[in-house]
Amino acid sequence: MTEEIKTASEAIKNGEVILYPTDTVWGMGCDVRNQQAVNKILSIKKRPASQPLVVMIAEIGQLYDYVQKVPDIAWDIVEYAEKPLTVIYPKGKNVAPNLLASDGSIAVQLNRDEFCQKLIQKCGRAITFTSACQHLQPKPATLPDVEIDIVNAVDHVVNLPVVDKTKNTVRLSTIIRLELNGQIAFLRK
Repeated sequence: MTEEIKTASEAIKNGEVILYPTDTVWGMGCDVRNQQAVNKILSIKKRPASQPLVVMIAEIGQLYDYVQKVPDIAWDIVEYAEKPLTVIYPKGKNVAPNLLASDGSIAVQLNRDEFCQKLIQKCGRAITFTSACQHLQPKPATLPDVEIDIVNAVDHVVNLPVVDKTKNTVRLSTIIRLELNGQIAFLRK
C-alpha cells in the first residue's frame, strides 16, 4: 500500500486525476486546488459544472481548512457518524472555484478508509471525490465495475488488492446540508 500511496500522491500533486478505492465506491480524485483537474473529472463524468465534487478529508480538524465557519453541531455529527457521511456546509474556502456550488457551499466528507486517509495525509491536503462513473450511471463497487472509458481517461489507476470483502458492494454516503444555525436537511439517507 505504501508504494501506491506514494505514486498516487505524486500524480495528484502533478495535477493528474486518479482512480481509487474508497469506503463507499471506486472514485476519481485530484488536488482540491487544481481547477483544471477538477474540470477534467467533470468532463470524464459528463457531469454538469453546477454539481460540484466532494472534498474528502482525512481528519476532522481539516474542516477548518475548507469551511469558512463550521457550525458547532458539525463536530459531533461528523465524529460520531456510523456510516460514510457527506456534509454540505454554507461557505467553502481554499479550493478551486469549481468545487463550490453557486451559493458558495461546499460538500465535505471525512473518510475513514485507511488508504484514503494515508493518501490525503501524504498529499498534505484534501482531495476530491466523485464516483468513477458517468453522471447518473451505476456506481462501481470494484475496479472491474468501472467502465473502460473512465479507466482510460484518468491519469493513474490505484492498484490495491481487495482485503475487505464488504468493499465489493456499493455503499452510498448519507448526504446532509448543515446551516450555520445548526439546521439539518437530509438530502440522501
